Amino acid sequence: MPLPPPESVLSALGVPRPAERCYQSVLSQSGRELVSIAATLLQTEQELLVDLQPLIDRGLVELRDSRVFVVTPAEAVLQAVEETSRAAAAAHRRLEAISGAIPHLTATNVRPHPGEVVDHGAVDGEISSGGNPVQLLTSLIRESSGDLLWFRAEHFEAPREDAMLHLIGEAMAKGRRSRAIYPVRAVTDMPDTLSRRAAAGEEIRLVPDLPTRMLIIGTTHVILPEPLGFMDEPRSLVRQTGWVQALTLWFESVWDQAMPYAQQSRHEVRADMRTFLLQQLASGAQDEQIARRLGVSLRTVRRRVADMMSELGAESRFQAGVEAARRGWL
Repeated sequence: MPLPPPESVLSALGVPRPAERCYQSVLSQSGRELVSIAATLLQTEQELLVDLQPLIDRGLVELRDSRVFVVTPAEAVLQAVEETSRAAAAAHRRLEAISGAIPHLTATNVRPHPGEVVDHGAVDGEISSGGNPVQLLTSLIRESSGDLLWFRAEHFEAPREDAMLHLIGEAMAKGRRSRAIYPVRAVTDMPDTLSRRAAAGEEIRLVPDLPTRMLIIGTTHVILPEPLGFMDEPRSLVRQTGWVQALTLWFESVWDQAMPYAQQSRHEVRADMRTFLLQQLASGAQDEQIARRLGVSLRTVRRRVADMMSELGAESRFQAGVEAARRGWL
């Protein structure tokens, strides 16, 4: 049903009739002091303020330094059109996002129709919670063979870390390798863990950040949080060969891009951090992003960048990158 035509511009903008009358009374006095306008309308300042409040709320009237400034009808219409346009654009973006999410609502329910596939079977694996994670890992590692590949987004707390260190040492004593990738902030967040693992023979590399925990056991098992992240439970234990192979390839691609870590002196750690900073700056990362990845404050990142630029004798970050490349730091 169509709406009746508006009686005035202000009614079209949704201004109530009492507020419209007040608007008409003060429009011609725009720019005057509140006390002067109130006097001409035979009102107190407080009474006038009460009447003006609906207009102030709609942006039609503004008080500045005890003076009243009134938006003209033309300006009010333009203002309403601009606000409506912004709201419409925001609604359009939101609808696009919702539209893009619709497939996610139906994708999990899609199944092959009868006759479309044969030899239909279950994926080899399960999602579980509870139990003793250390005991589960001990059984899996001892009863398997092959390398241990870790995404260690965060370290285990004692005594779990001690138990895992013993288990890894036991596996490596039998000729197996343990390779772990840590976020670079581990250098400052958990130096003792890195040091102990490296001393035990684990091969360690560092990356700017990791999206999840993960453990690959040989060619037979993968353990992941469900969903991906840093929680212990629920967890997915997958034995499906193709999935294990795919996640192993993922690990190897990250490993190839990661920065080696060894039992380092303070000078070597500083050199690694310097290289990391240069790589991040070269990739266009902002200081805030670098701070999150390092697990340090924004002030610390800026100080380290300033120190590095001073060491390079550079006056800008671009110049620092050029000089670092010339010295072979990148």
